[in-house]
Amino acid sequence: MKKLGIGLLVILLYSCGLKINYNLSGASVGTAESFQVNFFQNVADQSPGSTIEPGLDRDFTMALQDLIINQTSLSLTGSGGDLVYEGEIVAYNVQPMTATANQTAAQNRLNMSVNVRFYNNTKEDSNFEKRFSFFYDFPATSLLESVKAEAHEVLFERITQDIFNASLADW
Repeated sequence: MKKLGIGLLVILLYSCGLKINYNLSGASVGTAESFQVNFFQNVADQSPGSTIEPGLDRDFTMALQDLIINQTSLSLTGSGGDLVYEGEIVAYNVQPMTATANQTAAQNRLNMSVNVRFYNNTKEDSNFEKRFSFFYDFPATSLLESVKAEAHEVLFERITQDIFNASLADW
């Protein structure tokens, strides 16, 4: 009986025009129906110690698109999106983290930073520009090439989730 009452209440509220815009990810898209992710250009070479990683810009842009598609009901559009994500990859570098007794690196850290501008055309007080960063540690005995796929997966997952939370998680 209790379930029936809750079901009827939901149907009544929905039929009266109340639209519930939350999903299991905790995202609050408000009245937005679409989003666009502009190409995140890799300008890391302008940051001291950073390098350009071919394809990083394309892969990161696609990872952000995929996360938003998978965690919301928003439609991806090429232009005129209700929510717009844009920015640049501003740092991508490897630094030694710990040393051995022989004063050689025992562990390296791959750092990645992305500057993001978020525009919510349905709720402009939500707009922001912010830098998101994360790292991946790996043994100094390993070449970056041998850990790059796993490193990018970890970096993209964390940074895109942080961007998602900053823009859509209404906590």
